[in-house]
Amino acid sequence: MADKIILSEADIERIIGETVEKIMVDVPNMDDLAIVGIQTRGVELAGRLKKGIEAKTGASIRMGVLDITFYRDDLSTRGVLPAIKETRIEFNITNKTILLVDDVLFTGRTTKAALETLTSFGRPRAIRLFVLIDRGNRELPIRADYCGHCMETALSDKVKVRLSPVDEEGDRVILSRE
Repeated sequence: MADKIILSEADIERIIGETVEKIMVDVPNMDDLAIVGIQTRGVELAGRLKKGIEAKTGASIRMGVLDITFYRDDLSTRGVLPAIKETRIEFNITNKTILLVDDVLFTGRTTKAALETLTSFGRPRAIRLFVLIDRGNRELPIRADYCGHCMETALSDKVKVRLSPVDEEGDRVILSRE
């Protein structure tokens, strides 16, 4: 079966805008908010959310970057060691509301690893999760607080998020079925 575009550039831009509005309602004091993006595309989405919130509120939002590699529970079964990326949280997360950002929510294992990694830096007041795509098939009891698009997928399906400037082909989400 051919690839199918699930979200276009305009869809992604709309989702970011709508999520910014929801966050502004849910977190009345922007001094309490920090955004942490999960490598790789979660970082790009986190930056877009940060920029949107700052443009609407005039606040300066702290942002961090999280690599969850060493907290993965499937590291020994992957065969190939993954590339280690940057983790950078240069602020105190204690008593902050952290918006954790990822591109796709699937089994929940990446989010679990991200929560473990994040809490090694301190104890936030609350952690909220934004994902661009929730594709179902959860193995752990994890759900997104903010979700751009929910869909049911088969385990064999591939959901490919493409975001500039990380990817050269521009912003879109593609579903590939076998």
